[in-house]
Amino acid sequence: MSARSASTRPSRRLLRPLVALVSLGLVAGAGQTAAVADGPGHSGDAPYRGKVISLMRHMSVEQKVGQLFVIEVAGRDANTVSDTAKATNQRLYGVDTPAQAIAKYQPGGVIYFTTRNNDDNIGDPAQVATLSNGLQSAALAQKAKIPLQIAVDQEGGALVARFGPPATQMPGNMALGAGRSEADATRSAQVIGTELAAVGLTQDYAPVADVNINPNNPVIGIRSIGSDPALVSKLAVAQINGYHAGGVSAVAKHFPGHGDTGTDSHYGLPQVTHTLEQFNAIDLPPFKAAIAAGVDTIMTAHVVFPAVDPSGAPATMSKKILTGVLREQLGFDGLIVTDALDMAGATATYPPNVAPVQALLAGADQLLIPPQMDTAYGAVLDAVKDGTISQQRLDESVYRVLMHKYKRGIFADPFVDVAAAPQIMGAPQHLADAQAITDRTTTLVKNDDSVLPLAAGPRKVLVAGWGVTTTQTMAAAFAKRGATTTVRESGTTPSAAAIDSAVAAAQASDLVVVSTNNAYAISAATGQPTAAAAAQTRLVKALLATGKPVVVTAMRNPYDVASFPEAPTVLDSYGYTSHQIEALVKVMYGEVNPTGKLPVSIPKADGSGELFPFGHGLGY
Repeated sequence: MSARSASTRPSRRLLRPLVALVSLGLVAGAGQTAAVADGPGHSGDAPYRGKVISLMRHMSVEQKVGQLFVIEVAGRDANTVSDTAKATNQRLYGVDTPAQAIAKYQPGGVIYFTTRNNDDNIGDPAQVATLSNGLQSAALAQKAKIPLQIAVDQEGGALVARFGPPATQMPGNMALGAGRSEADATRSAQVIGTELAAVGLTQDYAPVADVNINPNNPVIGIRSIGSDPALVSKLAVAQINGYHAGGVSAVAKHFPGHGDTGTDSHYGLPQVTHTLEQFNAIDLPPFKAAIAAGVDTIMTAHVVFPAVDPSGAPATMSKKILTGVLREQLGFDGLIVTDALDMAGATATYPPNVAPVQALLAGADQLLIPPQMDTAYGAVLDAVKDGTISQQRLDESVYRVLMHKYKRGIFADPFVDVAAAPQIMGAPQHLADAQAITDRTTTLVKNDDSVLPLAAGPRKVLVAGWGVTTTQTMAAAFAKRGATTTVRESGTTPSAAAIDSAVAAAQASDLVVVSTNNAYAISAATGQPTAAAAAQTRLVKALLATGKPVVVTAMRNPYDVASFPEAPTVLDSYGYTSHQIEALVKVMYGEVNPTGKLPVSIPKADGSGELFPFGHGLGY
């Protein structure tokens, strides 16, 4: 396999701030190259500094601007795509294929998706590896011969994992937080990184370093390790080490912290109301730890943080935050990549010709998925030519992008072995490790009636509640252990008829297992439970009223128990991968001891205090 070797991974040493920056005298004419007298950086970048400076001397302004962008492309092959993918590429870029998009913009990177914008990049491992190689060939066919960063959001867990099976499904951040194990967090990231590297990925937009202290955070939740900055710091660093060991670079996100927001930045612009003291105590520690651990890249958040920047600028466009705090205060000299610029947190405030320029002026190096690529590219190019973005500022970011690619070994070895990819992705040892790690994450929150662990033997089990695949997979796990199962899946918002049907089925059952998904969610508009949360709560309470033994399994956020504190038996899984469902059933039968501890505290629904503290968790 032609994978990037461990020797090409960057040092864990924190890079010093750029010194001896020189005005590089960009030639004004379109297509002409920049004259580089010396260049940014410092001697500590050896042995690659000379190579980067030499390359930059021969790059045109247009090529340099291209390196600042990370774009999406549609299709499962670089050169041959479906009509749907062709239409997407035409709409986004005015070209037919991913290879043509690479030739047009010569971007610094590409990000893979599945269903977003009909991108449809991800199929079987051999296909993805072939696509990656094709994109790298397209990049190297250009005059500058600069390989691509190829990135993806593969955080692990059930929420943000672009690669489904056969890729190994690791348990996710909050589950790892419940497990408390640095070794497990490292191994989880190493498996993900190894599999991504096998199919040509060079970077994973993970780990999430946000400290989730808001139970009603609509966008982070179980994507966070937990509510304790020290725990988040410890396990984020463990994951960074694991990704690097697996052969991909890591990205800590979302700076300066997205863990205490009540708005999803995909759909609006959140505000973090922390004081400076809270900012330093809660939000910053994981990012400080990530920088000390040698993280390659930090991703920005589209959040307003008035205590840090009273201007109201989102962090992505805030020089006070990106340059003042991240660069100067924390001393980070790696890559700063924006969160997707087509998210409402960016577009609601800044037009498509303004957002990319403002992000660069704030201190960002890479612009992720601008909503109108031609507009964004042209705006940045014009800003360089008219001096809004100085020649020096442009070269600082281009230098970082190219240096990153050299240090990560992408220049030396941009291609992967297509034949080896299917053996690496979903390898038996990876799957076994995923199950073993996941088995150590389930939290037993309540066991008041000592229903658990279940004794062996036949029984009639009703599996009710949220999730078509979740309920069927759980029922199959019970059946494998000799139970006769009935499934009454009722969706996110159970109807009265669905609740009645589940109650009727419960009457003929020996045990009821009911799964919930965000049964504690509160509407930001009303301050009351959402319709879905209220309906799920009604389902749980109706099943409790049957008098049958009921086990409630919170499949996503662990806060659900606050909506039905009278439930005597409650388990938290922090996700619903097949491994997490198997771990739940193993815990119910006592095949493994529930060792997960709450990585967050659970508030009482009336706001009067804690229902369960951080660190709570029962065992057998």
